[in-house]
Amino acid sequence: MRIAIVGGKLQGVEACYLARKAGWRVCLIDRRPDVPARGLCDEFRLADVCDHPTASGALAGADLILPALEDPTGLEALVGQAGQLSIPLAFDPAAYHISSSKLASDRLFADLGLPAPRRWPQCPFPVIAKPSSGSGSRGVRIIRYEGELAAFFPQPRLMDGWVLQEFLEGPSFSIEVLGTPGNYQAVQVTDLFVDRGYDCMRVEAPTVLPAAQVEEFGQLALRLAEAVQLKGLMDVEVILNQGKLKVLEIDARLPSQTPTAVWWSSGFNILNSLGDVFLRQFTPVGPLPCKRAVVYEHVHATPLGLELGGEHVMAAAGPLRLIEGFFGADEALSDYEPGCPDWQATLISTGRTRVEAHAKSCRVVAAIRRSLGAKQRPAVASADWGGEAK
Repeated sequence: MRIAIVGGKLQGVEACYLARKAGWRVCLIDRRPDVPARGLCDEFRLADVCDHPTASGALAGADLILPALEDPTGLEALVGQAGQLSIPLAFDPAAYHISSSKLASDRLFADLGLPAPRRWPQCPFPVIAKPSSGSGSRGVRIIRYEGELAAFFPQPRLMDGWVLQEFLEGPSFSIEVLGTPGNYQAVQVTDLFVDRGYDCMRVEAPTVLPAAQVEEFGQLALRLAEAVQLKGLMDVEVILNQGKLKVLEIDARLPSQTPTAVWWSSGFNILNSLGDVFLRQFTPVGPLPCKRAVVYEHVHATPLGLELGGEHVMAAAGPLRLIEGFFGADEALSDYEPGCPDWQATLISTGRTRVEAHAKSCRVVAAIRRSLGAKQRPAVASADWGGEAK
């Protein structure tokens, strides 16, 4: 099985990692030579997907093509090239069109009567302002009072292309759903923790949600998949506010971070099953077992010490390597080189329980700090990591 993954940034890292776990041969294609995913592939082709002759040559011979980019022009070009080459493309353009617009997906939530944050001005301050296009925390801003809103949007027309909704506090959770209409699988719920910039800095599994809310979340995800007639994969994110799950966003593409946490916790490889959707017969397997607990997080080592932060700390990394036993972690994805004072790593720590996984995570971070000669805090408390250990 040979997969062509187009895009070597953070989505590409996720795709290459899971393809490697599935035993597939990976051809990575990107227009930049030093992307993070380059160290995780079997072969690398330097090509711009919008350059049809070069890109088609790189794609030829693949059994499956997976987009790991969000550029609309590049995605459109890739759809055309996959069709010309008669190679299955693991992508649903129609579902992605809805999910890539927060305005369109918010309308979908309203049409389905799903619980979601109230839209401004039907809610009090503070409100959260999010650009309609783009994913993750890019461009997100908290606006706390009327004057700040007027300063950020001095003219009402400037609000076009933005979603303004009530700012809700509470823990966030994610779930993936994949399959075809009438034949979907809701995967494992993962717990999300964000840094001060609302960028996801850590993923944990199994979830702390009680079984009834896990079931509710799964049914919500299945309902959304049917509503957009999904063929492929979609990620759904919610927040638990005052005891109720409320939908924040959907993303009809392979997300980063959560699929790897799911694989370590349950053994379910989302990418392998996505291949079944487009290449073979996809069969839902039902509720997934929890085999172990996992903490998945990011660090950035600098001459000043160790930064614990959101996924953005990995964006500047050079080609990553898969390193087993990295400072005591089960695995790490890192551009670490001995003696180099500046490097990034995604750390994966597991245990029989969340308490054990947390304890290992703290030991790993402490070991890295010692290696850097950084002043170590008395303890790496759970609050330092953006959430409460369970």
